[in-house]
Amino acid sequence: MGFRNGIINGDMRIDQRNAGASVTPTSDNQYTLDRYEARLTQSSKFSVQRSTTAPNGFTNSLLVTSLSAYSVTSSDRFAIGHRIEGYNSADLAWGTASAQAVTLSFWVRSSLTGTFGGSIANLVGDQFYIFSYSISSANTWEYKTITVPGATAATWNTDNTLGINIRFGLGAGTSNSGTAGSWGSTNYWQPTGSVSVVGTNGATFYITGVQLEAGSVATPFERRSYGQELALCQRYFENMQMKDYNFLGQVFTSSQVCVPLRWTVVKRTTLTLTLILILSLIIRLALVLTLILKLTLILINKCALIRILALILIRILVLPL
Repeated sequence: MGFRNGIINGDMRIDQRNAGASVTPTSDNQYTLDRYEARLTQSSKFSVQRSTTAPNGFTNSLLVTSLSAYSVTSSDRFAIGHRIEGYNSADLAWGTASAQAVTLSFWVRSSLTGTFGGSIANLVGDQFYIFSYSISSANTWEYKTITVPGATAATWNTDNTLGINIRFGLGAGTSNSGTAGSWGSTNYWQPTGSVSVVGTNGATFYITGVQLEAGSVATPFERRSYGQELALCQRYFENMQMKDYNFLGQVFTSSQVCVPLRWTVVKRTTLTLTLILILSLIIRLALVLTLILKLTLILINKCALIRILALILIRILVLPL
């Protein structure tokens, strides 16, 4: 997968959006730490935060905390998802007879014990692999490895869209739970009877050191520099700080302004720009000042015209008959 580890931000160091602050997801596909999204059918059932609780060799983890004792309905599903871009998984040849097996490895810790799990899926949503693992001791870091046979069926994208979707289950109803250990076409999210983190108020779930690599053997977690990992994350999201830029642009109308921005890396696709409050206020202030300047120039021009007309009138009045 280019790098050995196809997971970006597997050690949970990068959190551009929240800088370590806790966030309570209210909508499906809401991003938390970089490259990790909250998957949910009910809002505000858990919070997500970058934590400094981590196993030896790591400094951070992703922490999920259940905010209630929610009883999942048959159609509910909750998870932490990670999307691998098609360009980064193309060499696995999934969807062909040459599909390679992969090994998923990670460190996990929870206040709950029992069988946990998740799933791997394609973009179209017609191929799914359910995996399971067990947590034996509460509040103790445990290392897990799962080997998944290559997917020979269906379409697995090899461009800048979603290639492989990995989901770590936090609770799922009967309609979203299935038997682990084989590929299928039903959209299951985690194994039948597995632990529901959202079902226990205050329950915690930590994960870090996530790695997905070709082959059937889990190798040590691939270490990349902070700069490399940040750049990989910035292909999908970049938090621009105003103090780092000098904004020079042009105001066209009261609702249109052109400001050139320089991105650190090439983005995956066309961007959606979200303005934080301060930047929005500055742009609005610039628009207001521009309008005031235009009005001032108009008044100055009018005053100049009035003075000229007055001088002409005086000249006419004082001319001898």
